[in-house]
Amino acid sequence: MSDTSERQSISFSQGVAVWARIGLLSFGGPAGQIALMHRILVDEKKWLRESQFLHALNFCMLLPGPEAQQLATYSGWLLHGVRGGLAAGLLFILPGVVVMLALSMLYAAYADLGFVAALFFGIKAAVFAVVIEALLRISKRVLKSPALYGLAAISFVALFFFSVSFPLVILAAGLAGFVAMHWWPTLFGSALSVADEEGDAMPPLHVGQRSWYRALTTLLIGTFCWLAPVVALLWWLGPANVFTQQAIFFSKMAVVTFGGAYAVLAYVAQEAVQHFGWMMPGEMLDGLGLAETTPGPLIMVVQFVGFLASYREAGGLDPMLAGMLGALLTTWVTFAPCFLWIFLGAPYVEGLRKVQWLNAALVAITAAVVGVILNLAVWFGLHVIFAEVDETQIGLLHLWVPDIATIDWWALGLSAAAMIAMLRFHIGMMPVLCACAAAGLAISLI
Repeated sequence: MSDTSERQSISFSQGVAVWARIGLLSFGGPAGQIALMHRILVDEKKWLRESQFLHALNFCMLLPGPEAQQLATYSGWLLHGVRGGLAAGLLFILPGVVVMLALSMLYAAYADLGFVAALFFGIKAAVFAVVIEALLRISKRVLKSPALYGLAAISFVALFFFSVSFPLVILAAGLAGFVAMHWWPTLFGSALSVADEEGDAMPPLHVGQRSWYRALTTLLIGTFCWLAPVVALLWWLGPANVFTQQAIFFSKMAVVTFGGAYAVLAYVAQEAVQHFGWMMPGEMLDGLGLAETTPGPLIMVVQFVGFLASYREAGGLDPMLAGMLGALLTTWVTFAPCFLWIFLGAPYVEGLRKVQWLNAALVAITAAVVGVILNLAVWFGLHVIFAEVDETQIGLLHLWVPDIATIDWWALGLSAAAMIAMLRFHIGMMPVLCACAAAGLAISLI
């Protein structure tokens, strides 16, 4: 029996069982989740070949949104079409949705208790180290030329010192890549060359129909499912209501989240803390710590943001009910477009992979993402290590000025220990998070 016929005999129930397993085990951020899928789908089950898996990953890297969740969705689509993509994508995020919702409810109810605050004190220090580790790992993989380093630096300066909005930085970076490919193709070194990778001749199990009718139908149905709740809330509750604000903001976020969760978190934190006033800076760190300990995409932290915002602006609703509705609404508008991008583009993935201007724009965007993550790291670090950080505006220049007298030496020491553990001794994220949480509890008893 050929490889093709073996793969075509995979039943939908077999696929569901594997996707449920992946969803329950998808800890460790996008790198760990992608490695898990590779081990199960390519090495263990042999449902996809290496080249198909890598081509799928390249496609998902071109899209806004969490690449690991979209890779799961696309892989499911390859095996069983739309129903396979829905099953794989939903099962990938469902465990995280349930766990994060439960943790958000516990946080809202018990965050003021001393021992809970002590645990999160340690977790914040570990999260700072996790972000630094991600910054170093991504920059090593992405920055392949001096021009890309320069683009990352410009992105950081624009965000941190001039408060340029995240979507504008991403748009400008993509435009820079497009222009560089046409006018100065050697500017970014060899990064802009699109290699013609050797693939196998075996077609994927499901290739989909390529037609304007299919694309238009997919676009209309997907857009309706995504934005119908947003339009309904805007009409019913008005633009000032917290549910409407969440629906619009996180829908906008869903189309600019290139580069993964770490890249967009600074944007989410800036808007949730400074613009909407939904939460305090320390609470954003708490949410990231919770997201790091749950299965599923790290961007699930937006569910925590949505829960707290609705919980605190419940109106006439029970706060817990309002929080749950806000969390689910946020999750919906964040992940619904991910399915749209996959189902719309999947039949054209091979063609998209060879569009040079698109790859050039992606290279520039990923370089800018390094600057975005550095902005996130500095912002988090200031709020972890100092109790008071003042925001100052001098003309166009925007500065975060910490009060040196409020430095928290325990937080600084824990963060340093966490960085040494992860960067020097390569200890995993979960052990470091647990150790720092326990250390935070011990410090509170001193």
